[in-house]
Amino acid sequence: MEINGIAQISLAIILKSMSNLEPNWDYYRTFLAVAKEGSLSAAARSLGLTQPTVGRHIDALEQSLGVQLFTRSPHGLLTTEAADELMPFARQLASNAAALLRAASGQSESVRGTVRISASEAVGVEVLPPILAELHAANPELTIELSLSDAVEDLLRQEADIAVRMVEPKQEALVTRRIGGIPLGFHAHRRYLEARGTPASLSDLAGHSIIGFDRETAFIRAMRKRLPELDAVRFALKTDNNIAQLSAIRAGFGIGICQIALARRDPELVRVLAKEFEFSLETYLAMHENLRNTPRCRVTFDALAKGLMDYVGSIRAAQRPDDRPTP
Repeated sequence: MEINGIAQISLAIILKSMSNLEPNWDYYRTFLAVAKEGSLSAAARSLGLTQPTVGRHIDALEQSLGVQLFTRSPHGLLTTEAADELMPFARQLASNAAALLRAASGQSESVRGTVRISASEAVGVEVLPPILAELHAANPELTIELSLSDAVEDLLRQEADIAVRMVEPKQEALVTRRIGGIPLGFHAHRRYLEARGTPASLSDLAGHSIIGFDRETAFIRAMRKRLPELDAVRFALKTDNNIAQLSAIRAGFGIGICQIALARRDPELVRVLAKEFEFSLETYLAMHENLRNTPRCRVTFDALAKGLMDYVGSIRAAQRPDDRPTP
């Protein structure tokens, strides 16, 4: 009994010592900020802290972990190999902490708290704002976080509560709703067409300034497989940012692909090769099944579903007969 008692006391001392060595969670937040900003001063500004405090956080984290996280260079602080290995875990900590705060903020039957929505840049900038404005007007105690990226955020890891996706979600733990196909088409500014002429066929695109993608994606591969004529086209402007592509079309740079509904908002944008090309972008709404009965997420999910389905429905209704592709 005496030995067991001594062992228990020793174990308690060891556990207490280990807990003292565990870094403060704020240090990981500071670590991520310094890695992103590249300097202590910039990280301090982004976090609302002083530069000495940020420096102390990094020193304390390095001491606790026993590794060097940053090295100085003429271009600022660079992450070490050890820091790069720790980065995914630090990001997961930050994601979990944000998810915890969102969950805590909505623990009531009323629609209040924070909901984080992930969407592509084009949808987030051009399509969602009026939907979110109506949602907020009906639920003023709801705080909306909008994460815009063409990368798919992981709902299972709680990087977002609700996601608008252009690929069908495969995870079984997600509640999903198919929104429908958003049609895309070739468009150009009227000024460009007056100067360069209007292509009469897909093969004519080879003689025009085409706005395209910088990297080949599954979408691009599918489009090229369906339209082999595009293999002969040389992109005069390459960017993976859909908003940048749309802006270039609006500026009269050349011919590019964008959502038909977005192009219709500008009377100076003209759809070209309507009968030769239309590509549908399948759209889905998804959230983790654990959130389906949470008021803030349920109401937001339903509002997004209705708004997006109305948007998709309005596209077909607004199409002129000569805009529809030949069956």
